[in-house]
Amino acid sequence: MLRIKKLDIFILKSFCMLFMGTFFICLFIFMMQFLWRYVDEMVGKGLEMTVLAQFFFYSALSLVPASLPLAILLAALITFGNFGERFELLAMKAAGISLLKIMRPLIIFICFICLVSFYFQNVIGPQAQTKLWTLLLSMKQKSPEVDIPEGVFYDEIDGYNLYVKHKDRKTGMLYDVLIYNFEKGFENAQIIKADSGRLEMTADKQHLYLHLFSGEQFENLKSQNMNQRNVPYRREAFREKHAIIEFNSDFNMVDTGIMSSQSNSKDMKMLQAGIDSMTIQNDSVGRTYYKEAMSGTYNVTASLSKEDTIKVENARLGDYNVDSLFNVATLMQKQKIISTAVSRAESAGSDWSFKSYSISQTDTSLRRHMTSWHEKLTLSLACLIFFFIGAPLGGIIRKGGLGMPVVVSVLIFIVYYIINNTGYKMARDGKWIVWMGMWTSTAILAPLGAFLTYKSNNDSVVLNADAYINWFKKVIGIRSVRHMFRKEVIIHDPDYARLPGDLWALSADCRAYAEKKALKRVPNYFRLWMNETQDLEMEGINERMEGLIEEMSNTKSIPLLMALNNYPVIAVHAHVRPFHNYWLNLLCGVVFPVGLFFYFRIWAFRIRLNKDMERIIKTNEEVIKIIETDQNK
Repeated sequence: MLRIKKLDIFILKSFCMLFMGTFFICLFIFMMQFLWRYVDEMVGKGLEMTVLAQFFFYSALSLVPASLPLAILLAALITFGNFGERFELLAMKAAGISLLKIMRPLIIFICFICLVSFYFQNVIGPQAQTKLWTLLLSMKQKSPEVDIPEGVFYDEIDGYNLYVKHKDRKTGMLYDVLIYNFEKGFENAQIIKADSGRLEMTADKQHLYLHLFSGEQFENLKSQNMNQRNVPYRREAFREKHAIIEFNSDFNMVDTGIMSSQSNSKDMKMLQAGIDSMTIQNDSVGRTYYKEAMSGTYNVTASLSKEDTIKVENARLGDYNVDSLFNVATLMQKQKIISTAVSRAESAGSDWSFKSYSISQTDTSLRRHMTSWHEKLTLSLACLIFFFIGAPLGGIIRKGGLGMPVVVSVLIFIVYYIINNTGYKMARDGKWIVWMGMWTSTAILAPLGAFLTYKSNNDSVVLNADAYINWFKKVIGIRSVRHMFRKEVIIHDPDYARLPGDLWALSADCRAYAEKKALKRVPNYFRLWMNETQDLEMEGINERMEGLIEEMSNTKSIPLLMALNNYPVIAVHAHVRPFHNYWLNLLCGVVFPVGLFFYFRIWAFRIRLNKDMERIIKTNEEVIKIIETDQNK
């Protein structure tokens, strides 16, 4: 019997509540981005609420798969960031529960979300895309509502330009109306000027009924004489004039069959069938074009006369010097030959251009079908990858709420979007192999998720800024300074009788080490990389110094504590080769730019180590004097 632990229920409950909120937020953001692209197709067209509701519904369904990865990433970051901030993650790990066990119920849940995402893309998505794009095409074809503004020309009615100086919105009357009718062309335009008028829509919403009062009409007439300079025109004055303008403002849904050939309106089975059929079609058409070319355009005897054909059959074409035959021809023959060659080349070029266009169109449709097929898998798998990025990253950052997690998730999603969109365009345009372009984002982000999961499971400080700052200081040679303070409780007092002897011995060892290693001299470049021995002597001197400092730090003497701060913090390995492996050091020396960098670094650290030896000797003398003074008191 399946038993769910209370901890798993707590983790699932914490994640699911956040996931629902982040999903609707992400879906709303993607919908606003989508609507912003097509807002011009909806504004000012008087669309009914049912049409707008269908548009919002189908757009929301089509954007669900794109919203799920970002929602999972953000929810995982916030959930595990809250766990870390409230020390709940620390309590779980202290109880012996690893991060992977904590993530186990969520991994099962995210796998279910991946299946839901795939179902939306493969079953619901194609139907929603078909309905959505059919609705968009219908919206584009619908004419806008006639709302003539004041003081500007209105050109939304095909073939007409209307100008109204003043409009009474209560009665619908238009005053000082000027109409340009270009239905017969710009040269035969009709101009109507009226004191007032009214514009109404017919009951069938197919025509506009125009009432004009007290005006004049001007119209150019066609000239009977081509040499006549003045073009005659007709002028007509009227007290009342009526006109019907053809204007279809009704919303008519286009046929859904227009989307049958589009890749985004097909499931994986239909996509695979389309890919197979287009591949076979391209191969068969390509072979047919090849046979036609070899038997026609590139056939030597294709356009030769019967006598020339007999000559070519009896002798090879290479036996004839074509240039010499052309040179001895008459001018008329040369012109005929050149014109014939040009016409044949142009005919062949236009023929191949048309054939290449038809092949390229099929190839473009084929690549779009292949990218859609792969996208259904990569977008579903992105949900799981983003969870393995967000969950460990939240455990490492340990910041909950909507501050840092939102910033980090947006940055990660931008990187994913750039990589995924670049790969998609490269695959769609035929510059990359389709599977390579579509799986590039997965190949890059999946190792990142595995790396972050591994580091977070081992409590690594991969995102700890102090660790990187300390490493940078270590590389460039910046070291910390000692700060010795008086202890409140002292268990063992220093052995003041023994300490002076140990300090004199330490000074003697430091002086002997500096002379033996010749720290002031320039090191030999080749001997530096080929020497296999390790400098254990410096490690021993540093351990002895730190032990004496630790013992003397138990003193109650303030001058002695102040003197202990003068001892340097020694980097015991900075003045020797950078690596422990002999062959790696040898390779570093062979690669000259890298080896030169480490060579000058080692040289600088040797000089600093020599100064540290002198500083230790001087500080030892100062400490001995303080101890002797305190003992005499």
